Amino acid sequence: MDRDDVSWRGYWPAAPTPFTAAGALDEQAWRALLQLYAAQRVHGVLVNGSTGEWFSQTPAERRRVTEIAVAELSGRAPVVIGVTAYTAAEAIDLARHAAETGADGVLATPPPYVHPGPDEILAFYRAVSSATDLPFMVYNWPRGVSVDISAHPGLMRRLADLDRVVAIKDSTGDWLRMLATVEAVSEQVRVFGSFLHRRGLAVLMELGGDGNIDGGGLGAPFAVPYYEAVAAGNAKAARGWADRYAGLSARLINPDYSGVHGTPIAQLKAAMAILGQPGGQVRPPLLPIADPAAIDAIGAVLRESGLAETLAQGGVAAR
Repeated sequence: MDRDDVSWRGYWPAAPTPFTAAGALDEQAWRALLQLYAAQRVHGVLVNGSTGEWFSQTPAERRRVTEIAVAELSGRAPVVIGVTAYTAAEAIDLARHAAETGADGVLATPPPYVHPGPDEILAFYRAVSSATDLPFMVYNWPRGVSVDISAHPGLMRRLADLDRVVAIKDSTGDWLRMLATVEAVSEQVRVFGSFLHRRGLAVLMELGGDGNIDGGGLGAPFAVPYYEAVAAGNAKAARGWADRYAGLSARLINPDYSGVHGTPIAQLKAAMAILGQPGGQVRPPLLPIADPAAIDAIGAVLRESGLAETLAQGGVAAR
């Protein structure tokens, strides 16, 4: 398989998993969130990724979250399931369930905590990606697993050569390394990275790259039309949408993907609560943001970026 075997592109939320205040999986809120994404016409959805708090779910819960997502979004947007786990065997079990459920693809980081070397990373991805017939997305997430795939010369290309790998999500905090990934493999596999700004637009227009997978999808009203403008070759319109998105994201997320006003997932869910979106609560070990000053600061970003007003006016971008 290669990049031409899938149509994955554009703006995808990495969906948060809603929990109740008591810590239970909130299936009603999860369905409502998926319907919101469909209404916003996002180009795909990542389920049970880092933002989905896979690390605090049981295997049964991860399967249930997958089943609901596929049922709600089937035929409306690609659904890729995160199967990150500490061992290949665990990831394979989740990948096989995703395939049985009807997902469009699977994704995994290298095993967290383990600090594997290049050959071990390659062996892990060879085992997990070959366990099903689903297209596979490699996820480089140094902040979460303490290993930066892009720091190992030639490793991205070795991973892109695996039979089922069709895409790479490169979330290194080093933007130049992400550009090196684009240069190395974007003609072979899809590359999702940091492109939602004017520098990213220049890369998309001239060098390559396919989309952003964004924690939570708050910026969808700005990011969806950005990628539609990119697809149409309309750089002027894309610059305008990029500036609006940057006015939101740069005040909430630092360049290393940490949150400005709290833990990123807790901050996201606080913002969603302010906007009346069905994000639910975080689950321990994460804690909700309770500091009134932090909540006020998040609310100010949502207002001053124009996002709150856009949503209040029914801000669903047209394709």
